[in-house]
Amino acid sequence: MKTTDTTTPQAPEVPAAPHEFAMRFTSTPRGARLARRLVSHRLDQWGHPYDSPVNEALTLIAAELTSNAVRHGHVPGRDFHLRLTAAPDALRIEVTDARTERRPPSSVQETPDDAESGRGLLLVTRLAARWGTDPRPAAPGKTVWAECAL
Repeated sequence: MKTTDTTTPQAPEVPAAPHEFAMRFTSTPRGARLARRLVSHRLDQWGHPYDSPVNEALTLIAAELTSNAVRHGHVPGRDFHLRLTAAPDALRIEVTDARTERRPPSSVQETPDDAESGRGLLLVTRLAARWGTDPRPAAPGKTVWAECAL
């Protein structure tokens, strides 16, 4: 008499996927505000309370990158896309817009005290562990990203 083993082999344990939040927003100041608020809210849900340094830093970075997407990356009729991911050791935010030719400078300079703008990427540089830009792979545009270490 033949016996057969009916147990199924155990699949190797796969590490949990990182948290991810992604959404498309209108390229308007209202869309940028909504994106910033949802980043803060999502970080709170992921265990980084609203008043924590990580939440405050990433919310400020989100505000800067989304407002830049609206101000400098806007193409009529095109939205911007935000993606927030959490890995065990870092948080990453990516903002993608449709404007290829308007990339942020690779190095950020101090701005004069009387300048009305130009300090946003300086804040990103100081708050993020690293940041940069990548071309948009499947369409015109770019992705500006920043990472904060945990």
